[in-house]
Amino acid sequence: MRLPEWIKVKSYIEDPLRRAGLHDTKSILRNYGLSTVCEEARCPNKGECFSKPTATFMILGSACTRNCSFCAVESSKPKPLDDDEPERVAMAAKEMGLKYVVITSVTRDDLRDGGAPHFAKTVLAVRKHLPGAKIEVLTPDFKGDYNALKTVLDSRPDVFNHNVETVPRLYPYVRPQADYATSLNVLITAKTTAPDITTKSGLMLGLGETFNEVVGVLKNLKEVGCDTVTIGQYLRPSKRNLPVREYVRPEIFDEYKEIALNLGFKYAASAPLVRSSMNAEEMYGRNNV
Repeated sequence: MRLPEWIKVKSYIEDPLRRAGLHDTKSILRNYGLSTVCEEARCPNKGECFSKPTATFMILGSACTRNCSFCAVESSKPKPLDDDEPERVAMAAKEMGLKYVVITSVTRDDLRDGGAPHFAKTVLAVRKHLPGAKIEVLTPDFKGDYNALKTVLDSRPDVFNHNVETVPRLYPYVRPQADYATSLNVLITAKTTAPDITTKSGLMLGLGETFNEVVGVLKNLKEVGCDTVTIGQYLRPSKRNLPVREYVRPEIFDEYKEIALNLGFKYAASAPLVRSSMNAEEMYGRNNV
């Protein structure tokens, strides 16, 4: 399917300042030997974010133990944890001058604790080097393990994000190694364990879901205490990934945003190129005025 006219990814090649910012961000990431979900997942907004500069750091390695059919991140046997990674993330964030740091990861089902202590160490390292920065974590489900979730929450991120990604009917097709109820339980556990931490989730459209199914997910998220939500268009990152079933029109995204706000979400970002971590700092600011 061809991209419709309303999906236009900006290019910064002709803007010398933006181009320089993009180059600097890449150089910092390479110097510290870090991965980002922006690159590994082939995010269409990478150029815009890198040129600001900002990036979503991806910890626990670059190989995922799951094989979600929508995702471009490599699925293979992961390497042992890199003990220096939390410190390198913090130093890179400091060099980039970030005021808002987003930390995500691959899923590590091979680890008994899912890598939760590594998440916590990274949050604490960023706090040490950037005490004034806000921190958002975007975590896997840790198989619903309470102790793993509590370990991350005890490190006191400002935002706890876990994406449901799609509607429950499509989970066997889109996220065969995940479970919708488990993802909802992760979010309600986060809210009940640390009610002062903002909770966030997101989903992507265009995989064959219906309008009513999306509204149902929004209602479920609100029922488990989710504060903010992101809704964006799925774009096929490679030929080995799921094909796009539909390019959802911008006015439909606007409808979802209105519905989410009417349901009581503190903030909702809904547009074709919205991604879970994009403009996260702005989203946090609007949610906490």
